[in-house]
Amino acid sequence: MSWARIMAPLAGGHGDGEILGAAAELARPFGAELAAVHAPADIADLMPWMGEGFMGGVQITAMDSLKEAAAEGERAAKAAVAACGYDKTSFVSLESPVWAGLSMEGRLSDVVVFGGEAARGRGPLAEAFQQVVADEQRPVIVARPGLKAGGTALVAWDGGKEASRAARTALPLLEKAGKVVIFGAPQASSRNFEPARLQEFFAARGVKSELALMSEGSDAAPLILAAAQRLEATLVVAGAFGHPRLQEYIFGGTTRTLLNNDGPSLFLSH
Repeated sequence: MSWARIMAPLAGGHGDGEILGAAAELARPFGAELAAVHAPADIADLMPWMGEGFMGGVQITAMDSLKEAAAEGERAAKAAVAACGYDKTSFVSLESPVWAGLSMEGRLSDVVVFGGEAARGRGPLAEAFQQVVADEQRPVIVARPGLKAGGTALVAWDGGKEASRAARTALPLLEKAGKVVIFGAPQASSRNFEPARLQEFFAARGVKSELALMSEGSDAAPLILAAAQRLEATLVVAGAFGHPRLQEYIFGGTTRTLLNNDGPSLFLSH
């Protein structure tokens, strides 16, 4: 298995270089395309508070400011792409409606890479992160310092559909990992699951793995993070839990804790 296109949404700010560096680290072992996608603030977001059929001075000024900021952000994003030093890089700057372009780029990518701030719900790409994970249900990597394709990967397993989807979609990256550990905490789940079954699933696909079970503790997130620290994991593979509420996506407690923690990088699939 392989990945052919790894997408990195960019805001045109200081964090773009780190995201591109992480995406290049992941793309290089696959010889994959790194798709750098500049997602500026959308002029369409101004429309709800503009009077119908009326364009006053304040609204026009706001639109001009957004256009200028988008152009400046595009220049900064292009400069970051040029500096990342990865040969197989493409670049696109999205136009209004930005959400539609972002969705399409995500659908045509194997995985989407975000930084930690967006995953925490901060910064200009926070909404894009929720859109890609929740609405588009694309596999996402939250890149943090220390991420490398050949490091130790911890696969959080409870037998549920979210965890199984994450484990399946992460297989290309797990094939590149130096070590894969399946982590289970039976007391933290109401399901009756067998981690050894996932180990067999991986083995049949050429991925060797070890088992690590925690017999005590009922709160999954701290157990996962403690195991990742103990094993010096550079990546945690986990299902993303949550539910939609009106226009907002609310992550479940385990997912929220993983997103708000400064632990290893995350591979999430909802």
